[in-house]
Amino acid sequence: MGRYNHTIDPKGRLSIPSRYREVLGEEFVVSKGMDGCLFAYANEEWKAFEEKLTTLPLINPEARAFARFFLSGAQYVTIDKQGRILMPQDLREFAGLEKDVVLAGMGSRIEIWSLDKWNENNAQVDINQISKGMMELGLTI
Repeated sequence: MGRYNHTIDPKGRLSIPSRYREVLGEEFVVSKGMDGCLFAYANEEWKAFEEKLTTLPLINPEARAFARFFLSGAQYVTIDKQGRILMPQDLREFAGLEKDVVLAGMGSRIEIWSLDKWNENNAQVDINQISKGMMELGLTI
């Protein structure tokens, strides 16, 4: 959980907060995510997610597209001695990561956003309306 603001340098290096490094480990997976951000998973969490994706029915075109989106858009990254990762160029382009970046803890994953997309996405959130939909999914708090 938590949110951190960082910058990505011109070479594509992104500093990972120490709290997240403890959870992710020295090597972890970064993939395309939903809403225009990236998802970062510890290796164990990625394997669990990958197993779910591989159980989707191959004859279903939406299932194939869903699995393809995540699996082909995923790469292993390694933390250097300064606590940074080199963000792959294709993932930087997908998420629009140029300078200001937000890292947000989301339970089993970390989301990596451009600050502009983060602000835009969160400006549209109506938590009261969303909470009604969550009740329909069985979530009560």
